[in-house]
Amino acid sequence: MNTPDTDTKLRGPAVWALILTGVASFMAALDNLVVTTALPAIREDLGGKLEDLEWTVNAYTLTFAVLLMLGAALGDRFGRRRLFIVGLAIFTGASAAAALSPGIDALIAARAVQGVGAAIMMPLTLTLLTAAVPAARRGMALGIYGAVTGLAVASGPLIGGSLTEHISWQWIFWLNVPIGLALIPLARLRLAESTAPDARLDVPGTLLISGGLFGIVYALVNANSDGWTSATVLTGLIVGAALVGGFIHHGFNNANPMLPMRLFRDRGFLGINLASLLMFLGMFGSIFLLSQFLQGVAGYSPTEAGLRMLPWTGMPMLVAPLAGILSDRIGGRPVVAAGLAFQALGLGWFAAILSADVSYAAQLPPLILSGIGMALYFAPAANVLMSTVTPADQGKASGTNNALREVGGALGVAVLASVFSAQGGYESPQAFTDGTIPALWIGAAAVALAAGLALLVPRKAKADRARADRTVAVPEKVPAAG
Repeated sequence: MNTPDTDTKLRGPAVWALILTGVASFMAALDNLVVTTALPAIREDLGGKLEDLEWTVNAYTLTFAVLLMLGAALGDRFGRRRLFIVGLAIFTGASAAAALSPGIDALIAARAVQGVGAAIMMPLTLTLLTAAVPAARRGMALGIYGAVTGLAVASGPLIGGSLTEHISWQWIFWLNVPIGLALIPLARLRLAESTAPDARLDVPGTLLISGGLFGIVYALVNANSDGWTSATVLTGLIVGAALVGGFIHHGFNNANPMLPMRLFRDRGFLGINLASLLMFLGMFGSIFLLSQFLQGVAGYSPTEAGLRMLPWTGMPMLVAPLAGILSDRIGGRPVVAAGLAFQALGLGWFAAILSADVSYAAQLPPLILSGIGMALYFAPAANVLMSTVTPADQGKASGTNNALREVGGALGVAVLASVFSAQGGYESPQAFTDGTIPALWIGAAAVALAAGLALLVPRKAKADRARADRTVAVPEKVPAAG
């Protein structure tokens, strides 16, 4: 029997939903950055040009960002649990194919298919979890979910470096296979099925947003190699922006669009989505450069660099669950805004003290501050997002937010790397430092702007009233084991 929203405890179905969606989210988020520290080993084993190696990262980001909205729409239409399992199966199979890749082209293709699987399952994790958890404990559950996701995003270099250094680069992909094979039957047995009321596939909207995001993300991931003014990049940005504009127009004028633009009339929905985009812009770009700084300038191995980033990357596991409980009591807005402010201060502190010979002791305070900020953001952000929409729109909201995060991450790497290239380079430790400092200031400014946008989120009283007026659609009965 399903737990009513008035229950204040996490019962069996809610616990299972938290475990299964959290582990699946960890795998999908981890693969955003896990490959970065393995690129030298991959190049030594499989060969390929520098552009080929970059695409082992970009192929995943591209298909992931482009298909997120479609994955959410398919789940709303055909069943969220059913499509979650389909996405998980695709992701698991593609992980095995990546580990078995005989050459660089096969690896790139497998990474692209991995992104397809992640795009289907990732937006559905949030809707499945939200439907299973009582409203009174949703902040705590989504706080734990956020902690797991945040840890995965930030610990990718550590896990990838450790597996590559101590076993082989193939194990960054083999790791997903037994986990995925275990999750598939458990999801079938332990997750409740649900759909959005009167859900229909919006084919024109799907084509417009998929083409638009493809053009924009393709341009962003190629900006550093081809140049921002190249025909390829400019064409991708212009055509992609035009298609996204068409999608927005479609969302305002179509009777049943994939993403109703009316959702953005809610200042909470608008604020948390823009804040998420800017948070990932600043965070992804900064982690991309700082992980290289610790290896290329400070001289640490991939594993040593990852361990030294643990005050930042490990903090979500300690702070995020507490922040989720705090957001239940005082509202998500102050917690999210404080987290983004701490993250911005941490990045600015890093930029202020960075030098070619900076000590690790000097880096420790901004690492800790950034970690607290990341945890405070990730914990209540998902709950704030879901509190701004009705249950029928939660799949669309989750897909939108995840897509904007991915676009923000791609934009952050592209923009901060361009600033780095313009002001410094890889020629010497000093040149690398000279390029990293202004890039970090840009990242800090982006996250500071995100903190201001988070203040658009309504106060706790208004959000609580809105949640009280909504009832989560009763899902179908969970099939009994066996």
